[in-house]
Amino acid sequence: MLRAAVVILNWNGKKHLEQFLPSVVEHSSIEGVEIIVADNASTDDSLDFLRTNFPTVRIIPLPENYGFSQGYNKALEHVSAKHIVLLNSDVEVTHNWLQPQLDLLDSDESIAACMPKLKWFGDKRFFEYAGAAGGFIDRYGYPFCRGRLFTTVEQDNGQYEQQTDIFWATGAAMFIRSEHFHKAGGFDPDFFAHMEEIDLCWRLKGLGFRIVYNPKSEVYHVGGGTLPKENPFKTYLNFRNNLYLMFKNLGHHHFWRTIAKRMILDGIAALRFIAYMDFKCAFAIFRAHIHFYSNFGSTMEKRRKNLASFTTFDHEEMLPRSIVFEYFLFGKKYYKQLDFKAGR
Repeated sequence: MLRAAVVILNWNGKKHLEQFLPSVVEHSSIEGVEIIVADNASTDDSLDFLRTNFPTVRIIPLPENYGFSQGYNKALEHVSAKHIVLLNSDVEVTHNWLQPQLDLLDSDESIAACMPKLKWFGDKRFFEYAGAAGGFIDRYGYPFCRGRLFTTVEQDNGQYEQQTDIFWATGAAMFIRSEHFHKAGGFDPDFFAHMEEIDLCWRLKGLGFRIVYNPKSEVYHVGGGTLPKENPFKTYLNFRNNLYLMFKNLGHHHFWRTIAKRMILDGIAALRFIAYMDFKCAFAIFRAHIHFYSNFGSTMEKRRKNLASFTTFDHEEMLPRSIVFEYFLFGKKYYKQLDFKAGR
């Protein structure tokens, strides 16, 4: 069995492969490591480009566009490796990016997944929105990162050089034990894309495993390569999937009270979009709720299954208050200003 497989999921992403795959090939020459591109039925000439220019890269062609979640599930059925590295096609990797993360996974079996420092390709002084220096979540399901709270993205000044447990690792560059990925059930295909890695990490933590940020290597992410942040479909996916996330994994303690407050927060978000005349994104939130309610039965069945298998529900990496209130009402713009112990 291979020590690790670097798996890049592609859909009509020739321009990203052309720009970033050379760095992956150059900096991943470790014995026992294979580079794979799983293709979600691209209609551009991605596959021809790969076959011509990267003959050492293994291709897994998928018959249709399964999205991020099911695309990786399908692809990993054909991968045999101790560790899996899930890498976005719009990520530039650096020298020695693999070794520290793989060594960390090998050193402690309680660690199911880890991630490197994620910085912005557009300006490498800054952290990147989709993971930064490790992902966290508040009690109402809102994700945030060390180095990024909402639109406040920090410059990397060495403030996050310590290894630490986190709530979720970014799907842009996630290192995960293959055994644990499959034990947790892989990604939930109902998510299609966005927040599926948070859902997976929550299930892994519920099973008693750790998720860790390891700053000994860093990568640079373009971000928004498939859907820009202002895209209404992305808004729809984020709000719908966040409801899935909460219903599936939140413990029994104050469950319905927490969900009710979350619904109110979603309503406030919709009104905020309306105030800024962004009616498409406001309607996207409405659509997200309608879709969620129409799948309520299947989501509750997943919840029953998850909670029956979880060994722990209390996570120190979950902020016991609303990050929305902390940021917008109390002016806490930086991770260091948050107190995870107060109110626990």
